[in-house]
Parts: sequence; structure tokens; C-alpha cells
Amino acid sequence: MSFDIVRQRIDGRLRAKAAAMLVSIEGGLDRIMMGWLLVAGLATATRIAFSPVKGTIGIEGLLPLLLLVLAPFASMVLALRWFADGENQPQPRTRLARVGKWRTIPAEQAKRHHLYGAGGIMVSLLVGMLLNVPIRALEYWASMPPIMGPVPQWLSVLHMMMTLDVVLLTSLYTIAFVAALRRVPLFPRLLVAIWLVDLAMQLMIAQAVTGAPGLPAQVGQALHALLDGNVKKVLISVGLWLPYLLLSRRVNVTYRSRVAA
Repeated sequence: MSFDIVRQRIDGRLRAKAAAMLVSIEGGLDRIMMGWLLVAGLATATRIAFSPVKGTIGIEGLLPLLLLVLAPFASMVLALRWFADGENQPQPRTRLARVGKWRTIPAEQAKRHHLYGAGGIMVSLLVGMLLNVPIRALEYWASMPPIMGPVPQWLSVLHMMMTLDVVLLTSLYTIAFVAALRRVPLFPRLLVAIWLVDLAMQLMIAQAVTGAPGLPAQVGQALHALLDGNVKKVLISVGLWLPYLLLSRRVNVTYRSRVAA
């Protein structure tokens, strides 16, 4: 058996698995959303139950946890409405992705192309964006206990900035996930914009918290390690996926209505 035949069989199996996973994702959005509410709600209740904070946790302690649970859910509900006819939205007037040689084709012709759709390697990107939500939530639950009553200013600033980061970014990545799934033409630049927001948030957190009076050195070191890890994860994502977003024939057919010239 030749190498080409083996490669074709492997490629075929991978494409079949990706197609099956895509169908499962598209048909299981309701279950994904309900599952998130259930799992995130139980995780929040567990976090409160085992919180080192003694006494009754007030609204200032519960609100961030509620936002963390509800914001991604609400973002997906809204995004599904915004992008209900996503593939029919117009192409942007200014083309930013200029790498490679491409030929623009009519949208209807692009939809008939065999590479059209969020399949193939795109499924891995979809899953990655979706997994970003529980991973960030877990990191927040692990590092940010609920607060109550008077707290040091540095802790108040830290809690506020970390809550803003996790609520904003989980919501944005959820919106990007739906945009990719619904084949919205603006998806590639939307994801790039979210990467930039993600990087900017890490810098803002570092600046705001380190400038707060009374920050313990040990907390500052732990925060620096956490933010440095977040920046590296974003840069790794950019390094892995930006070339794909620019050069992939599937991405160009699906989101830019163009084929290789």
C-alpha cells in the first residue's frame, strides 16, 4: 500500500470525525448551554460552601459569581440571535487579509464549494474557543474567593479587575464561537480583535493592581506569574491560528468568499 493511499485514508477519517463533531456541536447547542448553567452553578455553590470567608456572603460577593455563570449563557443566546443569518451578512468593504493570491467569487458559489463550512481543522478552533470559557472560569474560582465587608484596597481592585477579565473574555469568546459556527464573514477579524482585548486586559490588570496601595509582595509575584501565563497562552493561540485564518482555503471560502487564484 502506497504512502499516498495511507495518507488519503487518514485524511478521510479525520474529516469524517471533524464532520461528526461539527454536527454534534450544531445540534447540541441547547444541551451545551443548559449543561453550562448546571455545572457552573454547582461549581459556584461549591466554591461558596468551601470559601475561606466566614459569615454570610453579601451581594458584593455573590454578584461576580452570578455574572460569571450568566454572562457566557446570555452571550450565546444573544449571538445566536445576532448571527441567525450570519452567512448572508455582507463581506467587509476593506479586505485586511491580503496574504496569498485569491480570487473573489459570488457568495452563492462559495456556499456550493466543497470546502465551505466550519468543518475540518476549524472544528478544533471552535472547540478551543468553547473550552476557553470553563478553563477561565475554573482559574477564577480557584484564585478568587468571594469577598465580604471591608477589604484592603488592593484586594478590592484585584477582585474587580479579575472579575471584569473573566466575565468580558468568556462572553467575547462565546460570541466568536457562534460567529464561526454561523459562518459570519467578520469572524476572522472578530477573533483577532478579541485576542487584542485579551492581551490588553492582562496589561490593565497588572497596571491597576500593582498601583494599588498595600499590595503584598507575595500576592504581586503570584499575580505576575498568572498574568504572564495568560499572555503566553494568548500569544500561543495567535501563533497557531493566525496563519490558519489567513491562509486556509476553507477559511477563505467560508468567511471571505474567495478561492485560490
